[in-house]
Amino acid sequence: MSEQPVSKRGRPGYDQRAILEIAVDAFNEFGYDATSMGVLASRLALSKSAIYHHFASKEELLELALDEALDALEGVLLEPESQTGRAIDRLAHVLRGAVKVLAANLPFVTLLLRVRGNTVVERAAVERRRAFDRAVSALVVEARDEGSLRSDIDPRIVTRLLFGMVNSIVEWYRPEGAEDPTHLADDVLAVALDGLRMLPAT
Repeated sequence: MSEQPVSKRGRPGYDQRAILEIAVDAFNEFGYDATSMGVLASRLALSKSAIYHHFASKEELLELALDEALDALEGVLLEPESQTGRAIDRLAHVLRGAVKVLAANLPFVTLLLRVRGNTVVERAAVERRRAFDRAVSALVVEARDEGSLRSDIDPRIVTRLLFGMVNSIVEWYRPEGAEDPTHLADDVLAVALDGLRMLPAT
């Protein structure tokens, strides 16, 4: 995994982090393929050589951005609450963590969800994202097998519905809005899991 870019100043007004954030916004607005270094230079009001002072290529910017989103998501899977306890509780923790990562890193996760594997960097990111998806799918199966989730719904469908709900947040969530990430995660879990839980026998 690539390390986070250091905050290195070499040109007035922009450090490496600021350039990365503006590049991610441009990738999301125009698409990665359509965003040339010239477009970035215009957006930053810098020369292309000034950008190359910080980054070797446009692909390096993409790789750093995707790594940031993926490192945060993968970090949720490594938290103790994701490792021990009942499967349903681990699943809830991972979903809650994914929502919070999305809210905290909205432009970066948005970019991650839009890559299609057209380059080596994108294909590596897609594979890491699929590995995360497989880990969540395994938790869904475990939760069903332990009797916490309904057994009459195919786990593959459950997993797709869960990801569809969480991933759709990038289309409408705004950090400056009324709902903070914690309440957003609570709402997602209530809608996503309450209808799937096994009810106590009466």
